[in-house]
Amino acid sequence: MSKSWLTIGQVAERSGLASSALRFYEDKGLIASERSAGNQRRYPRHVLRRLAFISAAQRVGLTLVQIQQALDSLPEGRTPTTRDWAMLSQEWRGELDRRIDALQRLRDRLSGCIGCGCLSLTSCSINNPGDESFAQYGPGAHSLMPGGD
Repeated sequence: MSKSWLTIGQVAERSGLASSALRFYEDKGLIASERSAGNQRRYPRHVLRRLAFISAAQRVGLTLVQIQQALDSLPEGRTPTTRDWAMLSQEWRGELDRRIDALQRLRDRLSGCIGCGCLSLTSCSINNPGDESFAQYGPGAHSLMPGGD
């Protein structure tokens, strides 16, 4: 193999990710390696850009499934370019706006609890007397979820 290939340790050091994360991403099909004659993983240098894309997408809250779908949408499984990021991020904008809105509403509803710190059952905005308000939606704190009232 030529010098353009990197070992898993080199990729881990340069990307800031643990070797176990690299193996996990490879198992999920997010990145790919080839094997040396000694059966050791070798990564092409462009995997570093692909890992940077994955990290950036995770920082904005995307799941690995969403990231995989985005990578799969690229021709020939290529590493995302600046143009690709611009196109894909436009597609994610609506989802991110919905998440931001839900977080802002959650923040606003929690302000009373943050102020008193006691979660008083008589004044708490997320109190669910008798555990009945959102029973039809199943388990969980539905008054804290997007669209909960």
